[in-house]
Amino acid sequence: MTSSNGPWAAASLPSVPGGSPPVTDREALPDRVWTLPNALSVLRLLGVPLFLWLLLGPESDGWALAVLMISGFTDWLDGKLARWLNQGSRLGALLDPAADRLYIVAALIALALRGIVPTWLVAVLLGRELVLGAALLVLRRYGYPPLQVHYLGKAATLLLLYAFPGLLLAYGSNPVAAIAEPIAWALTIWGTVLYVLAGALYLVQVAGILRTERAAGGTTP
Repeated sequence: MTSSNGPWAAASLPSVPGGSPPVTDREALPDRVWTLPNALSVLRLLGVPLFLWLLLGPESDGWALAVLMISGFTDWLDGKLARWLNQGSRLGALLDPAADRLYIVAALIALALRGIVPTWLVAVLLGRELVLGAALLVLRRYGYPPLQVHYLGKAATLLLLYAFPGLLLAYGSNPVAAIAEPIAWALTIWGTVLYVLAGALYLVQVAGILRTERAAGGTTP
């Protein structure tokens, strides 16, 4: 569930020191709102509160998994349509990763409240989001757009979005619970490690940008 809503524009900001990849300028994407890929992204976002309610209200895990599967399909479809129809947009580039993060946060909260995942796991993953949120504010202060999602982060997000449904299956009364549990926890551990590592790489890029800005400021007459 990590497809981007349309191809990134070719325009990018200068690369940062230390071999970090260039910062992609999302502002160079077309400023379009009413597109089919954006409509699918909004549909995914509307599914987040429904997904959370199904997990915490009636605890209808099967329906919650169905919502997650539909979200995954629309995530793949909006990226394909954006490329086929040439409907990439700034809004789509922001909505797509936002929906992934919201599903991860919603699943974490629900699984923690139901006692399926430990609180330290919630603290690690949500702490990572808070730190990166602060880094985003720093980038905005210097006039930079959000950095492009790293492939490591995409892989981590994919692992976690497969892990959480597996954890639901593992703690349910179904014949596949015994098989699902070790697989789900393996995906959870690997996904968490990669998620944190991707966040660390993001912070390295932000630090490189800050060093560049400070050096440029120091050489300004």
